[in-house]
Amino acid sequence: MVSVALFVAVFLACIVEAVEALTILLAAGTRGWRSTLIGGAAAVITLTVIVVVLGPAISAIPISYLRLLVGGLLLVFGVGWLRKAIMRASGLKALHDEDKIYAEKLAAARAASAEKRPLVGDWYAFTLSFKGVLLEGLEVVFIVLTFGTNQHNVPLAALAAGCAVLLIAGLGMAVRSPLARVPENTMKFVVGVMLTGFGIFWGGEGAGVVWPGSDGALLVLIPAVLAISLLYVKALAPRATFVEAGHVETVAVEEFE
Repeated sequence: MVSVALFVAVFLACIVEAVEALTILLAAGTRGWRSTLIGGAAAVITLTVIVVVLGPAISAIPISYLRLLVGGLLLVFGVGWLRKAIMRASGLKALHDEDKIYAEKLAAARAASAEKRPLVGDWYAFTLSFKGVLLEGLEVVFIVLTFGTNQHNVPLAALAAGCAVLLIAGLGMAVRSPLARVPENTMKFVVGVMLTGFGIFWGGEGAGVVWPGSDGALLVLIPAVLAISLLYVKALAPRATFVEAGHVETVAVEEFE
């Protein structure tokens, strides 16, 4: 059961990151695919080195400390995603718009001056794709290493990440446009719930908590996090209205980001 949940959580999280990286790659590609692909490939190589270096180091940490560390990191990571997803779902924050982001990146790419460099060609396209893939990929690496190492199943986590990246890359190259129809906030909501649930579970284990039912406790923790999150969505929805002289005004809550 944990293996299935691990695969699903890593797969969905990596799809979100892959969509964002694809948007940047497509914008950079308008200046030249050769430089863009070289930049993306260089970022992938860099990420591979990071995994090779950090993987054994993380595995060497005693399991109790590892679970406490991983649980804490997943809580920070998961709650961050979940917070933004709750704000978007409640209407207090605008939904993530890949088309708009693509248009902004495209305008910046077209406005940038051409600068040629040996081997890479267009330096702007190279650096844009490199930084985009590296930054989004670092989150993928974090998820793969934390989930995989804690469950002693890095290959499964890496397989889930690989499947997500290949799926988005294939779809992106086929349609040559940002995948704006991907329900990104829904996926972030689900992934945030799962990361938070796993973070509570593993962090608790690392702190010495003995969960009733062992791994079966996740069947209670994850639905509980989901239920609380949905309650937050309902509570934060901007429904407050004032009726003044027969006029109904919806109050927008702007202090939340």
